[in-house]
Amino acid sequence: MSNNTFPDDVSGIVLRRMKEGGFDFTRIHPIDFYAIFPDEERARMAARNFRGESLRTEVSARDDGAWHLQVSKVMYATYAGIDTFEHDLESVVLPLGGVLDGWGVTQEAAHLGL
Repeated sequence: MSNNTFPDDVSGIVLRRMKEGGFDFTRIHPIDFYAIFPDEERARMAARNFRGESLRTEVSARDDGAWHLQVSKVMYATYAGIDTFEHDLESVVLPLGGVLDGWGVTQEAAHLGL
């Protein structure tokens, strides 16, 4: 698959928009992956599975009583890399009663020429 072609799923559409917006795919970025859990204990159990030099986790309460897990992984923003990490996250989240809630990345305005 060339760098110009992304699958027509949610991640592919987001990556295509990032490319159109001038995102720098040649650099590594912290990419944030999100999951929602019914309680803090299960969110923290999932978070413990993601430790390492290029990983950071944050657990926080949501207004609706559920708990939010954010896993930030420093990596290249590639379709394959994001897809693989989402599957790894899902394999931890689902057995604990959680659901995936997407991913995102922030790029500094200076790199977008703003």
